[in-house]
Amino acid sequence: MSAKTPRLFDPIQLGDIAAPNRILMAPLTRGRSGAGHVPISELKAAYYAQRASAGLIISEATGISQQGLGWPSAPGIWSDAQVEAWKPVTDAVHAAGGRIICQLWHMGRLVHSDFLGGAQPVSASATTAPGFAHVPGEKKPYVAARALTMEEIPAIIADYVAAGKNAIAAGFDGVQVHGANGYLIDQFLRDGTNFRDDGYGGPVENRIRLLREVTGALVDTLGSGRVSVRLSPNGETQGCDDSDPVALFGAAAAALDQIGIAFLELREQRDFGDFGRTDVPRVSPHIRPLFSGPLILNQEYDGENCADDLASGLADAISYGRPFIANPDLVERLRTGAPFTPDNYRIWYSPGPEGYVDWPTMAQGA
Repeated sequence: MSAKTPRLFDPIQLGDIAAPNRILMAPLTRGRSGAGHVPISELKAAYYAQRASAGLIISEATGISQQGLGWPSAPGIWSDAQVEAWKPVTDAVHAAGGRIICQLWHMGRLVHSDFLGGAQPVSASATTAPGFAHVPGEKKPYVAARALTMEEIPAIIADYVAAGKNAIAAGFDGVQVHGANGYLIDQFLRDGTNFRDDGYGGPVENRIRLLREVTGALVDTLGSGRVSVRLSPNGETQGCDDSDPVALFGAAAAALDQIGIAFLELREQRDFGDFGRTDVPRVSPHIRPLFSGPLILNQEYDGENCADDLASGLADAISYGRPFIANPDLVERLRTGAPFTPDNYRIWYSPGPEGYVDWPTMAQGA
């Protein structure tokens, strides 16, 4: 008898987490934190609890340290005040029947010096990101980053571990290492931003070292069932690119498989007609044979165009990002084939409830 073809609404085990469906809420930066990058508990509790029907919620990117956080009103997870502010959020998700993990974030060269008291941001190498950084009230050109020294890297790994412990103390069901989108770990991974000539640079095996060490340290501390990773084999992102993404991300996936993690999430460009890009080949087919755990794919999926990837075994589940912004009941809309409410990018990062917790469900007439 042939195995049943998996569907979005089938349960799946993601490490220690028993997810009732294969619809994950992807990490989405939304702001709504106060002074000291402390989450505004009431707002965030309402927002995430509204979306608790997802098989698993991956929180917005959450800073592991002040050195690593350069986004206005983004939350952190390094201080006692931040941990306490996250507790009502995770409690609300659990009370609504949901599951939530914390995405651990170090932005590297994308932290403007305004967030660091004028100090330089850090990266794999001395480089400057293209474009402009969001700082409170305005945008400014990115500033030159300095290369982390070999002696400094253990402290970065320790910051990830401390943040992971804090996340569990705050009630999260696990953590995700943010290794995507041109942030610090991605800056080490890709040869377009990593020009080091020491044990963290040069060959692919060296460039994936920081990812291996951070993930391994978290697994040793929290257990493999509570640790996942996000990568983005999707071409250039925020000035970060690689000359051979198949070799790079294949090696990264193989290393993560050897470590043993709960799941691997990939954000990659997809060609869905009017969606995505056509000039970046998919890397996930090369990664699938190298990673034996659950593989989650993300980028421009709806309720229909995910079927082939699930049926083929390329994807074990799908994570949805922007559709969850304006559709707190996205799971039910996918189940019934109902249309998605369009979101409004102008208020993605607004400071209050507008565009955050005021989106109606189908039951409310949306």
